[in-house]
Amino acid sequence: MNLPASLMTSLSKINSFDRDAFVQVHESGEQVVSVRMNPLKRSMVNGQWSINNQEPGTHHSSLTIHAPVPWSSNGYYLSERPLFTLDPLLHAGAYYVQEASSIFVEEAMKQTVDLSQPLLVLDLCAAPGGKSTLLQSVISKESLLLSNEVIQSRVNILKENIIKWGADNVVVTNNDPSAFSKLSGLFDVLVIDAPCSGSGLFRRDPEAINEWSEANVELCSQRQQRILADAWPCLKEDGVIIYSTCSYSAEEDEAILDWMSERFEVEGLRLKVEEEWSIDEVQSNSGAYGYRFWPNKVKGEGFFIAAFRKSETPAPLRIKIKRNQEPAKKDAAIAAQWMQTTDVYSFVLQGQVIAAVPTAWNETIQYLMQELKVRYAGIELGSIAKNDLLPEHALAVSTNVNSNIVRVELTKEQALDYLRKNDLQIDHPHKGWALATYNGFGLGWMKLLGNRMNNYYPKEWRILMR
Repeated sequence: MNLPASLMTSLSKINSFDRDAFVQVHESGEQVVSVRMNPLKRSMVNGQWSINNQEPGTHHSSLTIHAPVPWSSNGYYLSERPLFTLDPLLHAGAYYVQEASSIFVEEAMKQTVDLSQPLLVLDLCAAPGGKSTLLQSVISKESLLLSNEVIQSRVNILKENIIKWGADNVVVTNNDPSAFSKLSGLFDVLVIDAPCSGSGLFRRDPEAINEWSEANVELCSQRQQRILADAWPCLKEDGVIIYSTCSYSAEEDEAILDWMSERFEVEGLRLKVEEEWSIDEVQSNSGAYGYRFWPNKVKGEGFFIAAFRKSETPAPLRIKIKRNQEPAKKDAAIAAQWMQTTDVYSFVLQGQVIAAVPTAWNETIQYLMQELKVRYAGIELGSIAKNDLLPEHALAVSTNVNSNIVRVELTKEQALDYLRKNDLQIDHPHKGWALATYNGFGLGWMKLLGNRMNNYYPKEWRILMR
């Protein structure tokens, strides 16, 4: 692996850089594989995913657990990399494949935010959804996460992963960071995993080397400053901002911390890291603390993270709802019959689709739908046709689908056929809508028609691999 000479020269200025060890780990060909379990779905079937107390080597589905990720409550290293695409539980949202170093966002949240309180959290650069699904697992069920992606082509994969995760307290938007400047002081936490030059991914993705250049580092640094400046007004006083990159370059890391310290009224937050984690604590010229993950020291890829608390008072925000996006009461009543519980939900319309959103956040969500390009909110239940519900896939993979709905448990072979959007030969006495499940986890909808079925798995999500 030919690492860029100019990158190596720039890294040599960083005190903790070990050139020989850095080169060796990149040339080793070693691949670190980690996943993060979904606590919403872990115990749905006899505690199948309750593996926190299991010994290393325990085998679950296609995953062989090697060891827990030390800075995570739900992250695990695997002994080998399975063919994730052919594991139905991945498509059911039972776990997410996530790089171990980036899971440290959980620890940053735990140390800087009172997670027992209802919080409004913005994940500004969210696709494909790893940090958003992580944030959803960390915040309380009374909190709300807004997961945003600016790039149109990437917001669909973000929405897909949020839907599969099955939570009801997430809103997905597709906006430029500048759109959030008008939401003055609305958010308690702002997470920015900023677009970067990607040097921390070289071991996992050698092709990224060809895209790296000093000019790109400078361009990314300027872009990071713009994103931070655009989004800064939406964070409330005493709110926390967590900034991260997958770059080793000081221009995208320490220099950004100095820029923030000079431009904004902030307090840099120092995190506690255990010595055995081998994470390097650094201080920028302004005294702000940052944390760098070297792949020759930690079991993970390159990563950098820092946290600040906002000291300045933003302009006051007045939330005014111009028009409630609510379905007709009879339509909402039809949709409600498909839910296990409706006590804490309100119903909103997204186009023709009825969605259930947490009542405590209904006004905020209505306001966000008014001010932003909202692509998804709460749990999409379905649309009404001829006084019946045409159910959405999101309801099938949620944790609030009515237990009275007929379920068809599939074998692994049948589940993979279903996920390829093939029609299966299902001999079942029930006719009509049914929930396809695998190991008890919802995969999607089917319509039973005697000895056969129609497959309603989303076409754009189907497995193409044989």
